[in-house]
Amino acid sequence: MGQPVSLDVNGRAVSVRSDDPEVPLLYVLRNDLDLHGPRFGCGLGQCGACTVHVDGVAVRSCTTPLSSLRPDQKIVTLEGLGSADRPHPVQAAFIAEQAAQCGYCINGMIMQSAALLARSPNPDDAAIKRELAGNLCRCGTHSRILRAVKRAAASL
Repeated sequence: MGQPVSLDVNGRAVSVRSDDPEVPLLYVLRNDLDLHGPRFGCGLGQCGACTVHVDGVAVRSCTTPLSSLRPDQKIVTLEGLGSADRPHPVQAAFIAEQAAQCGYCINGMIMQSAALLARSPNPDDAAIKRELAGNLCRCGTHSRILRAVKRAAASL
């Protein structure tokens, strides 16, 4: 087994091992740390289902190699954004607007939206659509997702 790699995931110091330093962060999160918020969608960084935050920036974990991460970087997954008892405002807004249909894309939509609102607390519709353009939803709930982001922005 490879050398241990130290990470800060959802505010917790963890150590993982991999024989392959280029293993995607997504695999480590799901397989080693049992965090299933980030989803495997395309494996190419094009659908957004695997989105997590690294130091507050939305990144595609399926194309982020483990070797590219430093121990001081803060990784946040959907599970670390909020909890069932205390959801993040974006999570609460997505629930209130019933933005999920099948739910597969919602991890990416929520994580990308939270990153947007952290940078720009009052985005207009065009800014929200630009931000979410790289997140695919095949169910067609885009209007509810847009309403959810606007609701979250209003609650911040």
